[in-house]
Amino acid sequence: MRSSGRNSGSGNRDNRGGGGRSGGGRSGGSPRPSSGGGRAGGGRSGGGRYDAGRSEGGRYERRDDRQDGRRDERRPEQRPRRPRPEERRYDVGTEGERSGGRGPSSGRGASARGGAKGGPRRSPSAGSDRRTAPARPRELDAKIEERNRERHNKPQVKLPKTFGEQEGERLQKVLARAGMGSRRACEELIEQARVEVNGQIVTEQGLRVDPEKDEIKVDGLTVATQSYLFFALNKPAGVVSTMEDPDGRQCLGDYVTNRETRLFHVGRLDTETEGIILLTNHGELAHRLTHPRYGVQKTYLAAITGPLPRDIGKRLKSGIELEDGWARADDFRVIQQTGKNYLVEVTLHEGRKHIVRRMLAEAGFPVEKLVRTSFGPIALGDQKSGWLRRLTNTEVGMLMREVEL
Repeated sequence: MRSSGRNSGSGNRDNRGGGGRSGGGRSGGSPRPSSGGGRAGGGRSGGGRYDAGRSEGGRYERRDDRQDGRRDERRPEQRPRRPRPEERRYDVGTEGERSGGRGPSSGRGASARGGAKGGPRRSPSAGSDRRTAPARPRELDAKIEERNRERHNKPQVKLPKTFGEQEGERLQKVLARAGMGSRRACEELIEQARVEVNGQIVTEQGLRVDPEKDEIKVDGLTVATQSYLFFALNKPAGVVSTMEDPDGRQCLGDYVTNRETRLFHVGRLDTETEGIILLTNHGELAHRLTHPRYGVQKTYLAAITGPLPRDIGKRLKSGIELEDGWARADDFRVIQQTGKNYLVEVTLHEGRKHIVRRMLAEAGFPVEKLVRTSFGPIALGDQKSGWLRRLTNTEVGMLMREVEL
């Protein structure tokens, strides 16, 4: 019964498709349909994978043909090759030969085979030969260590700063240090032709100047390029116009404490007179501001009691004779009148002691209160009594132009 069943199973296969497998069915099993693959082979036996009929098929015969003295054209013989330039940093040659001709595990070759392009370099296997650098002799290491010790243990010698062939400092740097703005802002001033050096307009960057010798101006105003200080103090009444007072009275020095640079006042105000007084460490400027040759004007507000005659201004401008000579006012006007109380403004360029008080008293109008509101181009403004402020660069330039500095 079994042989007939097996024969009938094989018959069914032959009848179902001409291109099916030829061979016996499974032992003790039902017939298996074929998909028409066209491969020849024997059926399976009970315990083994393939029987003798399968081993005699064409598949193994073709494999035997490749081993038969003839070289397969599809797989050329692997030969050691030189790596491409982009593959040389990876051990392509030795790894490729050891791996059976599979090529590099990284780089361009690995990318073509599905690997990671430019991946990390893999360490060689344990049995590979590594090239090691020859060890340096101990004498060489000792010399290198001694040389480094001598190099780093030497005291650093600072050479004096010299300008070499190009003397001086860059103009924009000098302007920035003088407080005219940032370096970029000072470069824009130069580009706008607003800067003069020794009377010549500068429009190109990189000019080197000597701050101590060259005359630098911005918009026609001299720039104080050195470390000069300029302050304006609204002196209260009762303060002595000295930097120090041996009698212990309140003086100007009490308002400029905690300063390393020594300052001195420009001119004087009597103890009971209020108003603006300048402090600086620029000796030449202070001397010229108080010299009669330059005629720097000062303006005062005086409170007096009237009534005032109409020709009071004319009399003051024409001159009032005092015990030390004639004194003349440059300008006179009435600012405010409340009944018999007048507030008048007097402008003059003289700087003699108590000059305004003596002039008005000689004219018949004693001063009750006196305030100096301006010194040259520097005005008191809304500065409070007892406050000290630093002059701006523009104000300093105006002062220097006033006395031809």
